[in-house]
Amino acid sequence: MKGVTLDQLRTFCDVAALGSFSAAAERAGLTQPAVSLQIRMLERRLGVRLIERLGRRAQPTPAGRDLLLHAGRIGDEFAEALAALAPHRAGTVGRVRIGTGATACIYLLPSLLRALRRRLPGLEITVETGNTDVILDRLAANALDVALATLPISGRSFHLGPVYEDELVAVAPPGTALPPRVGAALLADKPLVLYEAGGSTRRVIDRWFARAGRTPKPVMELGSVEAIKELVGAGLGWAVLPRLAVSAAEGRGRVVVRPLSPRLSRTLAVVLRRDKRLDRGLRAVVDALSGLASDGVSAPARRPRGAAPRTGG
Repeated sequence: MKGVTLDQLRTFCDVAALGSFSAAAERAGLTQPAVSLQIRMLERRLGVRLIERLGRRAQPTPAGRDLLLHAGRIGDEFAEALAALAPHRAGTVGRVRIGTGATACIYLLPSLLRALRRRLPGLEITVETGNTDVILDRLAANALDVALATLPISGRSFHLGPVYEDELVAVAPPGTALPPRVGAALLADKPLVLYEAGGSTRRVIDRWFARAGRTPKPVMELGSVEAIKELVGAGLGWAVLPRLAVSAAEGRGRVVVRPLSPRLSRTLAVVLRRDKRLDRGLRAVVDALSGLASDGVSAPARRPRGAAPRTGG
C-alpha cells in the first residue's frame, strides 16, 4: 500500500518480537518516540490496530499477527533483492551495448572485449555495427549505450571523446608500381572501389579529393572493408582504406599500400549521450575504449571535449 515503508515494517516486527517499544528502539538505534511514531503511521496507512499493550508488554493484535506472517518475508525478499543488486553496484554484472563501424569491430575491439571479459566475466557486452549515422540514431534513442564512431559528429546531445586517429591509405592490386606517396590526381584516374556513399569515412575521403579539385568516380561502392580488400587484391580496382584494415594484407603481399599526399586520417571518438548515467560496467567499457591508443597502434587523438556524462553507482 502507498506510504508503507520497509523501515515501518521492520520496526513493527521488532516491537512484536521484543514485546517492547524501548527494546525495539534500542535495536534500531532510534528513540522510543520515533518507534512509536512509525507504528502509528503504519497503523494509519493500513487502517487497523497492529500493536496493543497488555500490562507492560506490547503484543500484536490479530491483525498484527496476520501482518507478521508477511512482513518477515517482505524483509527477507528485500534483503535478497539487495544482495542481487550488489554485483550491479560493483559493475561485475549488467549489460553494455556498443555501436561501431565494421572496421573498428574487426580490428580494434576483439582484444579490448577479451580483456573486459576476463576482468568482468558477468558483464554482458553486445556489439552492433553500422555506418555512423545509423549508430548515432540508435545511441540517441538509447538503444545503444556507447559508440565508437568517426568524426565529425554534430549534435549537442552527445558527449564526444576523440581517442584514436586512423590513417587512410591508398590500396592497389599486388605488383602495382607506386610512388612513395599517392595524390588525388593519380587516384582519381583509377577504377576506384570505395566505401558506400553516406558514411562518415566516405565523406572524409570525398572531402580529401575535393580539396585537390577532384571528384572520385567509383566503379563500385561497398559497405564492407573486407569485400573492398578482396576486390583490390583480385586486381579489380584501387581503394582508400584505413591502414588498420590493410596492414596484414600488405604484409602477405596481397595488396600494395602507400600513404596519401597530403596525409589523410579519420578520428574515432567515444560517443555518449550527455544525459547518460555511467554505472560501473559502462564506465569500465568507456575507459577501455578511451585507452585504445595505448597499444601503440595509433597516437591518441586530441583530448575529449564537452561535459562528462554523469557517473552513477
